[in-house]
Amino acid sequence: MTVTQDAAPTATAPLPPLAARARSIGGSPVRDILAVTARPEVINFAGGLPAPSLFDAEGIAAAYRAVLTEAPARALQYSTTEGEPVLRAALAARTSVRGLATDADDILVTTGSQQALSLLATALIEPGDTVLVESPCYLAALQAFGFAGARVIAVPGDEDGLDPVALEELVVRERPKLLYTVPTFSNPTGRTMPAARRAAVAEVAGRCGLWIVEDDPYGELRFEGERVPWIASHEGARDRTVLLGSFSKVMAPGLRLGWLRAPAELLRACAVAKQAADLHTPTVNQLAAARYLADNDLDAHVARVSAAYGERRDAMLAGLADALPAGSVWTRPEGGMFLWARLPERYDTTALLPEVVRHDVAYVPGAPFHAGAPDRATMRLCFVTQTPDEIAEGLRRLGAALGAQGLPA
Repeated sequence: MTVTQDAAPTATAPLPPLAARARSIGGSPVRDILAVTARPEVINFAGGLPAPSLFDAEGIAAAYRAVLTEAPARALQYSTTEGEPVLRAALAARTSVRGLATDADDILVTTGSQQALSLLATALIEPGDTVLVESPCYLAALQAFGFAGARVIAVPGDEDGLDPVALEELVVRERPKLLYTVPTFSNPTGRTMPAARRAAVAEVAGRCGLWIVEDDPYGELRFEGERVPWIASHEGARDRTVLLGSFSKVMAPGLRLGWLRAPAELLRACAVAKQAADLHTPTVNQLAAARYLADNDLDAHVARVSAAYGERRDAMLAGLADALPAGSVWTRPEGGMFLWARLPERYDTTALLPEVVRHDVAYVPGAPFHAGAPDRATMRLCFVTQTPDEIAEGLRRLGAALGAQGLPA
């Protein structure tokens, strides 16, 4: 009988590392905060969550029932990458009515407007390219551009948004690929860029050679004042502006339906990128949205939602003076979902957040919204998710939490 000695165990080789981009880009602080504050007793001003009580759940359900009853094979089948023609036509019509002549072929339907940012980053940005953004800037845009390897630079600005003179100086010096902006009811500040400044930004883009990505998820949620035309509607910017839209804030975020309007060559590049990402946005969701638009008055629904959100903004504005320490300042948005507050310099809203959460209330610290040096005394507050009474109680808790810090007056 032959006896074979067991071989010594082979050492396990380490796995190849993650891509550098995955190691260098962190997660979303907003998502992290929402996970920590998921307890039902927490009044959460941190998330950008539309009020679920205001969703037209029955109207959306009826739209799904209709498409699944009348065209189940189509609704459950693969679709074209660019999107269902009936939805693209409806989106083009809505855009045209709002002052920007648009054909269905100008539209690419995306799985939420966040995907549109990822597709644009894929189509436009090489590692090391420069992207210009507002300061502060929508956090998920900073993530998307950072993940693509972009060098992100903030354009100086003021209460009216980014400064066109500073923009031109940066374009000449840095030769960026694109400027990203949320000019209407900005996330995170709630500010709106005036018409004259939009015209100046469009003029700089046309004269200096620059793509503009104009993100407009909140523009229909206006409580007061007059609508300001899109940057994309200015003559000098029409051939170089990508306009992003979304149903998340006006219909329901769970549909994950967004779109981009872009010049033909760039739209085609984004469609190729989308083929590699997910082939197409779910057909049934697209057809249900198109049916909802055909059977319902979305503008009337948005008007009802905006009226409710205006009352909630007023409730937050009414309580901030008592909740925040003396010397604080904040924005007064004419629409949208957010306002931006700055506490006195001695306050660090990131460091204070754990104690605030122990008082069963939450906000988003302002530091992550900055592409450059952060302003640590800032915070973003979402005013649409809770009722006015809940907002008043949340601000009472916030005031108690901040007052318990023992900081000098």
